[in-house]
Amino acid sequence: MTAATRGLPGLGAFSRFHRNARLFLLASLISGAAISLWWIDFNLYLQALGLARATIGIVSVIASVAGTLTAFPASSLSDRVGRRTVLAGGAVAGLAALVLLLAAGDNLVVIVAAAGLWSAGFQAISVVTAPYMAEHSEPEHRNELFAVQFAIQNVTNIVAAILGGVVAGAIAGALGFDPAGLATYRVIIGIMIVLMVIGLGTITLLRDDRPRTQQSPRLQRLGEPAAFPQDPRRGRARFGIVVRDRGRFVRLILPGFLIGVGAGQVIPFLNLFVQGRFGLDLAQLNGVFAVTALGTVIAILVQPRLARRFGQVTSVVIVQACSIPFLVALGFSPILWTVIAAMAVRNALMNAGNPIFSAFAMEQVDKAERATLAAATSVTWQIGWVFGGLFYSAMQAWLGFDLGYAVNFIAIIVLYTASTALFGWWFRGAGRSR
Repeated sequence: MTAATRGLPGLGAFSRFHRNARLFLLASLISGAAISLWWIDFNLYLQALGLARATIGIVSVIASVAGTLTAFPASSLSDRVGRRTVLAGGAVAGLAALVLLLAAGDNLVVIVAAAGLWSAGFQAISVVTAPYMAEHSEPEHRNELFAVQFAIQNVTNIVAAILGGVVAGAIAGALGFDPAGLATYRVIIGIMIVLMVIGLGTITLLRDDRPRTQQSPRLQRLGEPAAFPQDPRRGRARFGIVVRDRGRFVRLILPGFLIGVGAGQVIPFLNLFVQGRFGLDLAQLNGVFAVTALGTVIAILVQPRLARRFGQVTSVVIVQACSIPFLVALGFSPILWTVIAAMAVRNALMNAGNPIFSAFAMEQVDKAERATLAAATSVTWQIGWVFGGLFYSAMQAWLGFDLGYAVNFIAIIVLYTASTALFGWWFRGAGRSR
């Protein structure tokens, strides 16, 4: 192992990950590229169709509601039919949404239906991701596995930015379309369909993880997979949901809710913000997001080393607190290069803590509660995005572009600060440090 490899602990541990974990990372790389393309270009596509910013915000809110309604059913279903089946179902839903969007034209009702279906499929995948990785990794490798998976998601942001900005434009030009026009976005949707098909094929290679009455000796020693055998309390609980320590459960999800409310006002609409303020074209805008994703990858891979040195909780608090000043620069600097730099650093710092928090949270609850916690975290995040998206639409409609975004950025700064302070206070002294 080279010195460079030792500097990226997730890569050093890759060969020790379980086969299913390695295949899951590959599926994350492929389908994640389609997810990244949606994140970067969907709102721009709606804007190219002629929709107002307030209307785009409402579409985002409806999609978030669809995702919220999916989370707990997906969690409960995964305990019964296995995580792999739910992963595949989410990929199928995403694929269907893309085909529907491509056929929708400018029909707003169909566009909303496609956005809702995409959000539901994405939510199903998100809910089972953390439990799946926890159930296919040794405890001592979880920080690295979660970090590598999250880094892969951000690598796909770079790939997606290149595909969305350069390759799609070149394809559209070769076909005689305007590289800066609506047809380029439809080419992007076609690329996403291909990626989702390949990702779905990779998911089918994962081993069957449906419930079994007997567990192998190794899984019994680890207490995995989480929900097998069934927790005897589950049959007596409402909707089959079991939470042993409700106070701890709330403390694990409330900081994420506050971040979700703040993020929902700004993050889904950053592409519209940067384009509207600085007038960038499609290729330039995708290049901006590629730069921000690259910084995130580096920060995420370094984060496990911070977790070993300072502990999981302290390392999360450090990176999130350091990200807040860059939110100020992102929202209020009039200079493009400082906005790009602030976006890259903020994105890197804020997201670097996510995989460590996920690994930490999975270790704070009973094994049978992992999918429930993942669903609850996802639901509260989506509810936060609903409130944030509604607030964004209201501010854009009432205050206009500049003042509306100013209010949104002030709100996200306050909420991120409160979330980081609460998490650090509630869990001080907790978490592994090794």
